[in-house]
Amino acid sequence: MIKSFRFNKVLLMLAGLFMITNMAMAQQVTISGTVRDAGMSEVLPGVTVLIKGTTTGTITTPDGTYTLNANKGDVLMFSFIGYMGQEITVGDQTVIDVQLEPEVIGVGEVVVIGYGVQKKEDKTGSVVSVSSKDFNKGNITSPQDLLVGKSSGVVITSSGGAPGSGSTIRIRGGSSLNASNDPLIIVDGMPIEGVGNNVSGSSNALSFINPNDIETFTVLKDASATAIYGSRASNGVIIITTKKGSKGTPLKLSYSGSVSISTPEDYVDVYSGDEMRKIALDNEGLFDPTYYNLLGTENTDWQDEIFRTAISHDHNFAASGAYKNLPYRVSLGYTDQTGILENTDMQRFTASLNLSPSLLDDHLKVNANAKLMSSKHNFGDDGAIGSAISMDPTQPVYEEGADEFGGYYQWQNHGANLGTPNPVEQAMAVDNQSDVIRFVGNLKLDYKLPFLPELKASLNLATDYNESDGHNNRPITSPSTLSEASGEGKLNDYGGTNKNNLLDFYLNYNKELTESHRVDATAGYSWQHFEREGNSYTRVASGNIDDVKTSWITENYLVSFFGRLNYAFRNKYLLTGTFRYDGSSRFDEDNRWGFFPSTAFAWKIHEEAFLKDVDFLSDLKLRLGWGITGQQDIGNDYPAQAAYTLAGAAGYYMINGEYIPTLRPETYDPDIKWEETTTQNIGIDFGFLNNRINGTIDYYFRETEDLLNTVTIPSGSNFSNNLLTNVGSLENKGIEVGLNFVAISKQDMSLNLGLNFSHNKNEITKLLLNDDSDYIGILYGDAFNGITQVTRVGEPAYSFFMNKQVYGSDGKPVEGLYEDLAGNGGVISGDNGNKYVYHSPAPEYTFGFSARFNYKDFDISTSLRANIDNYVLNQVASGASYDQMQQIGYWKNMPTHLSKTNFVKRQFTSDYFVENASFLKMDNISAGYNFNKVAGKDINARVSFTVQNVFTITEYTGLDPEVDEGIDNNFYPRPRTFTLGVNLTF
Repeated sequence: MIKSFRFNKVLLMLAGLFMITNMAMAQQVTISGTVRDAGMSEVLPGVTVLIKGTTTGTITTPDGTYTLNANKGDVLMFSFIGYMGQEITVGDQTVIDVQLEPEVIGVGEVVVIGYGVQKKEDKTGSVVSVSSKDFNKGNITSPQDLLVGKSSGVVITSSGGAPGSGSTIRIRGGSSLNASNDPLIIVDGMPIEGVGNNVSGSSNALSFINPNDIETFTVLKDASATAIYGSRASNGVIIITTKKGSKGTPLKLSYSGSVSISTPEDYVDVYSGDEMRKIALDNEGLFDPTYYNLLGTENTDWQDEIFRTAISHDHNFAASGAYKNLPYRVSLGYTDQTGILENTDMQRFTASLNLSPSLLDDHLKVNANAKLMSSKHNFGDDGAIGSAISMDPTQPVYEEGADEFGGYYQWQNHGANLGTPNPVEQAMAVDNQSDVIRFVGNLKLDYKLPFLPELKASLNLATDYNESDGHNNRPITSPSTLSEASGEGKLNDYGGTNKNNLLDFYLNYNKELTESHRVDATAGYSWQHFEREGNSYTRVASGNIDDVKTSWITENYLVSFFGRLNYAFRNKYLLTGTFRYDGSSRFDEDNRWGFFPSTAFAWKIHEEAFLKDVDFLSDLKLRLGWGITGQQDIGNDYPAQAAYTLAGAAGYYMINGEYIPTLRPETYDPDIKWEETTTQNIGIDFGFLNNRINGTIDYYFRETEDLLNTVTIPSGSNFSNNLLTNVGSLENKGIEVGLNFVAISKQDMSLNLGLNFSHNKNEITKLLLNDDSDYIGILYGDAFNGITQVTRVGEPAYSFFMNKQVYGSDGKPVEGLYEDLAGNGGVISGDNGNKYVYHSPAPEYTFGFSARFNYKDFDISTSLRANIDNYVLNQVASGASYDQMQQIGYWKNMPTHLSKTNFVKRQFTSDYFVENASFLKMDNISAGYNFNKVAGKDINARVSFTVQNVFTITEYTGLDPEVDEGIDNNFYPRPRTFTLGVNLTF
């Protein structure tokens, strides 16, 4: 009985197992399909196909196909490097074809171009992409600082170290003299206004973007890459793409925070109180003896009094992922940056939202972006920096009984305004603040036609709204007020509103016609409208002087038609042609429209049969490009129209016993038109050892014609004698090199090195309608410092224009003695006829170097830059002379540079003060450590420490050799900053 029971039990178990197996096999199906690139429709071999939650899977074959057994209800996961993952639930279907979307940003295989994306290997123009992993590190509040030193041919010079300050960006030199030289900047498809059109109260056109939200910068440098932007692309294009969510990814939370300590790197060397008194006593014959009793007994370091150690903090929170078919990313940021100059700081709040769903079976793709920024700037008074250098160090900061000046010591001569202001009072008593709100948003719709999937229609609607409200006030106790008499105080209120609205519509046709032929064609229409208005209201606090009110409103339109055709033959020969037909409301109807074409050719030499067996060669491509771009951003929305200005007091006439103001006609040119820049470019892209060594070399030649210049017109025309018109031309030519090395590539260790180099030569070739040998050029300077720069034919723009210093046998400059270059027998300081061109502020060579080392969870990175043969006029030193130490009723300090010259009189135009300001700077060095699974939970953390402005090696004797436009005149110094940061990912 026992044996029989056991036997029956075994039979029952086998029968049950058989039934279960049959049921399982009944649910299991064989799935097959093909995986393609959604953009190019090319098959993708090597794609991983995995049943979610299991280790069961396969990979696609060389023709992009796969076969896999799965059960109904299983979820198939498709993943491939460089593409967004996709999940599909198995139902009754047996064939599942998949199109994977390229990860447009951040994979290094695809770059953003005008109105679309392109594989890196297919680019024909000079295009450089810098992704977030390569950004500069540290306490960075301005987006452009992420890019400094990262791309050849791109020179970014900050205006100084003030909180939230902007920068000057130049790509391959400047292409204009009287129009903008700033590149066109596009943020998520929205072209924004340049620096010259900032709303009042905002010093940085890019401050609305939180640097933590940026994924990539793409720099378009030559005309074949930029010409599709036509009239605004002569100075290059920078495309900024921000981060977004991805389909099929779970919720990801991240937080990044940092605390920074900033300190002044150095001070200008000036005399101490003791040194000043000694100079006065040693030169009794030089100074008025009646003023010796005005020397004090203190040793006040005025620079130390107005500068401080500043503590700042920054916080950013982001959430990203996908809710069903709705990828999303939302971020919030807060920055509190304290300046090293007393009474300067900035607080900024940012918020951004990105939604990128795919609808209608992925035929309709939606990309919605919204960015909001609210900032509060406390600008203080950077004029205190110059006062701290000049203020008498023998005097105290505060003085008993000085209630008239709020307790501060002040020179009391001639109404107190002629004496050097007390730097501490100048810095602390001012109330100079602004509030700025900015919203930038766009909605982009991409619709792939069901009956013709190769054709896609795109619509981009965008808006940029910027509003400011500010004031700049001084109390009645402040003698440094700008009023005509002391004790009046100053009140100034101002505000502004800028609006920028955009509509882009274009069609894109992308198809592989045969195995050998592929086309990618784009054609579209663009409309953009700019509106700007502002106001200012100035009066004195005491009310004794009339109020001054001003207001303005202006607008302009751009209407454009554009197109591009990319053609590839056998994936080896690439041809690109673009055009843009732009209309600008700034010009008269006869000159309103401009045509801007370009063409480029690329040859993938490494794909040729004769190089197939060269194993060490992974990439070799030749690029040739030509194109024309334009310039219409000339700082005046109505340059071709007659304008009239309300005359001043001298222009009033009495009519019927009442004074009536008259209108004065302004100079204008009804025939003014575009500046046009023609660029030729030849480049080589190369890679060796599976691209562990790769790089690019480019040579370019750029010529700007119809250059705007101010010329003299005959008197008696009822206008002023100067007219801005198209008369000139200039050239830029140079070479650029970019190199990348993967020096170490192991499982636990890697070392990546980057190096870039550029050389640019700028030359003016024409400035007048007719040649005039007596034309000295365009002169720059002021009544106080004299003419110190010139733009003339045959020389770089804004070259230094100086007297040639004569030196004595001791090697020191002889005061007031200059070479007689004109041969007229006599030379005096400031004599333009005896001046000569002496170097240029622009660097002739620039270098950038970066390194990133990883060992397991530890990483360290650094960035360095070098400018070679850039020159700076040290105006801080050129204004130092003994006769300036004693003024009418007070004493002044001087830089110790005076000890090298012993000049009694100032020599502003001596070439002795034009110094070689070549430098090597380490911008930052950062070290970090990653902690995985913190506290055993799904939390990853990274802790980092960064030093910015680490060191500068230079022979320049001033405070900082990196000076925008080459004139050193007491700018806000860049601090050295130490930052402790933490990043958390949940």
